Amino acid sequence: MHGEYKVPGGKLIVVDVEVEDGVLRHVRVAGDFFLEPDEALEAVNAALEGVPADTDAAALAARIEAALPAGTVLYGLTCEGVAVAVRRALAHATDWTDYDWQLVHDGPQSPALHMALDEVLTAQVAAGLRPPTLRVWEWAAPAVIIGSFQSLRNEVDAEGAARHGVEVVRRISGGGAMFVEPGNTITYSLSVPESLVQGLSFQDSYAYLDDWVLGALGELGVRAWYQPLNDIATDQGKIAGAAQKRIVGPAGRPGAVLHHVTMSYDIDADKMVEVLRIGREKLSDKGTRSAKKRVDPLRRQTGLSREAVIERMIDSFRGRYGLADGEVTDGELARAQELARTKFASPQWTARVP
Repeated sequence: MHGEYKVPGGKLIVVDVEVEDGVLRHVRVAGDFFLEPDEALEAVNAALEGVPADTDAAALAARIEAALPAGTVLYGLTCEGVAVAVRRALAHATDWTDYDWQLVHDGPQSPALHMALDEVLTAQVAAGLRPPTLRVWEWAAPAVIIGSFQSLRNEVDAEGAARHGVEVVRRISGGGAMFVEPGNTITYSLSVPESLVQGLSFQDSYAYLDDWVLGALGELGVRAWYQPLNDIATDQGKIAGAAQKRIVGPAGRPGAVLHHVTMSYDIDADKMVEVLRIGREKLSDKGTRSAKKRVDPLRRQTGLSREAVIERMIDSFRGRYGLADGEVTDGELARAQELARTKFASPQWTARVP
């Protein structure tokens, strides 16, 4: 069995292992990390040899930590990362490069249709009818997108939203509210097979699926990192938030994961706090006088146009994993339009948690 795991912000860890009589045998850990002294690698392998195959990642990491020689230096890897690579090997996890990725980047669409497209395209991936997909959104109208479990009246100032012509929609993933305006945010979705995150904890899957964009931001001169559970931060403030939803596949198939991210490009923070109630509470709780101190726009950090940032991000993804231009099929669009009308634009769905 073969498993790979790239430590967020670190190096690739590769594990080859066999299972005999329910325990790990012939464990070999490798990768492009740095490790001193040399004998520490054999200590890692020995710590895993003979361990029950159902041992969880935390227990595996503890065994590795205890076996390391005194003074061991790990650079680009962690004991937890090795444990995750083992679990991914045992779960027969796939890697990014195992797939033919498709890009969908269409013109502006309504907020409700964006919600529906996420659900439809991820269900198509789960059914094996669509390759793993990176979809970059363009917004036709300003919107507040609330998380699946958020209270509508607690999150949104209805009068403020109406005054600014902001549409309110609810997405299928959890997490917090997002305020978007055309041209002011960068939003993208990844619809991926569940096997891509096999062996990862829920938290680890966020870091794993965000790693490519951290690299893309680095290429733009923005030093960014994953901040648990679902944020991307820089030394000048939070820059993005992520959310996920697991989609069950048809009988006999493992399902798919929707991972979507909204990044601040040039947020009108004053307008945001007139529309979002929770924004005021968060700022008050942190003793922050202005939302502008919490939302750090990419425009200021990169000096590039929004279109140029998106182009550079897409190029970075393509350079890592390959990416072919694609489109939403007529059938997918028809299903999404129907779902937008009957679900995501309906008061019943939007106010399902009043």
